[in-house]
Amino acid sequence: MTLADLAARDGVLTPEREAVVERVRALGPALAARSAKYDRDAAFPYENWQDLADAGLLAICIPKSAGGLGADFVGYALASEELGRHCAATGLTFNMHVCTTLLVGQIADDMELDSQDRSALLSRRAELWQGIVEHGRIHSQPFSEGIAAGATEGYATTAVPVDNGYRVSGRKIFASLSGAADIHNVVCVVEGDPRVRLLGVAADSDGLHIEGEWDSLGMRATDSRNLVLEDVFVPAEREWIPTGMFDQAAARWPYFFMTLSFAYLGLMGAIMEAAAEYLIGDGGTTARRSNPIKQQGWAEMNLIYDRAQALCYRVLAESGVDPEPDAVRRAWSSMVSTMDGAPQLASLALRVCGGRALLRPSRLEQFYRDARCGAAMHPWSMDVCLERLGRAGLFDDATENPV
Repeated sequence: MTLADLAARDGVLTPEREAVVERVRALGPALAARSAKYDRDAAFPYENWQDLADAGLLAICIPKSAGGLGADFVGYALASEELGRHCAATGLTFNMHVCTTLLVGQIADDMELDSQDRSALLSRRAELWQGIVEHGRIHSQPFSEGIAAGATEGYATTAVPVDNGYRVSGRKIFASLSGAADIHNVVCVVEGDPRVRLLGVAADSDGLHIEGEWDSLGMRATDSRNLVLEDVFVPAEREWIPTGMFDQAAARWPYFFMTLSFAYLGLMGAIMEAAAEYLIGDGGTTARRSNPIKQQGWAEMNLIYDRAQALCYRVLAESGVDPEPDAVRRAWSSMVSTMDGAPQLASLALRVCGGRALLRPSRLEQFYRDARCGAAMHPWSMDVCLERLGRAGLFDDATENPV
C-alpha cells in the first residue's frame, strides 16, 4: 500500500487536497536542487519562496472566495509533508507563514466569539488575506522566548494599550524568517491581563531590531535570529484575532501546535528515498541491497518511518475542534514519533549507507543535521510531549495534564 493509498483509506487524502499537494510536488525538483546551497550558506531560500508565491501557495489556507487555494488543516499538513521531502528548511519557514492564516481562518471559525469580536475578526483577517493574495506579503509567527515550555504561558513580551493600538516590547528567540517576513505576528500579554494577544508587527516598524547570527547545526536556511521589540507601535487593526482567542484555540484546537512535525515527516520520506537510491545502486550492479546487515538496517528504517507516518495520518483523520483526551494524547505521541524518529532514521541511514554518506554534499549528511533540530522545537517539544504523555491517563484533574 502506497502512502497515497493509506491517506485515501483513512479519509485524509481527498481529490481537493491532492490537487494542492500536486502543486508542491511540481516544485519539488527545483527546491531540492537549491537545498544544499542554502544549507551551506545559511541563507534564506528566497528563490523557493518565489516559486511558492508563483504557484499560489502563499494563500494555501486562504478561502477560494478570498483568492486563495482553500486548503484546510489536513490539506496543509499533506502539502507541508511534501514540501519537507524536497527542502525541510523551506517547509519550516513556510509553516510559520501558513499558521497565521490557519489561526485567523479555519481555527477562528471554530471558536466561540461574541458578535463584536466576530465582526472585528472578519474585517481584520480580510486585510491579512488581501495582503497575501494581492501583494505577496510574508508572515512569520515568532512565539519562543526561552522562558517556559508551555504553549500559552511564560510570555514576557508585553503590550501597553495606547490610542489606536499598542506599544510592544520584548524579545523573541529562534524567530524564523526574521529577515524575510513582512509582518511578524507576535504573542504577548498586557500587564494585569493574562489573556494572550496576537499582534502583527510590520518589519519596518521603528523599534524593531534583528540581532545575532544564525549559524546553526541544521535547518540553516530558516534565518531564525532574535527579534527585539523596543516600544514598537502596532495599530489596533493588526490585532488579528480577538483578545483571548489564542488561549481558547490552544485549549480547543491543540493540533495547531503540531504543524512543525509535518515538514519533519516529509524529511523522513526524503531520508528513505536517499537510502533506497544508495542501496539499489546503479541499476543493480552493486551488492549493497544483498548485504544482510544493510537489509537489517533498511528494515529498521521502514519500521520507524511507517510508524510515524501512520500515526500522523490517524491524528490528521481525527483532527478538529474539541478533541477527546485520547485524541490529544495521540497527537503528542505523533509529535514524538516524528521528531524523535527523524534523527533515529537519519542515523540509521548513515550507518546503512556508510562513510561516504558523511561527506558533503551528501544529502544524508544534511538530512542528519536537519533532523536533529526537531526535538527541541517549541511549543510541543519532545520534552513537553513526553512530560504530558507521562501523565496522560494517570491524573483526572485537567489542570494536572494541560493541553
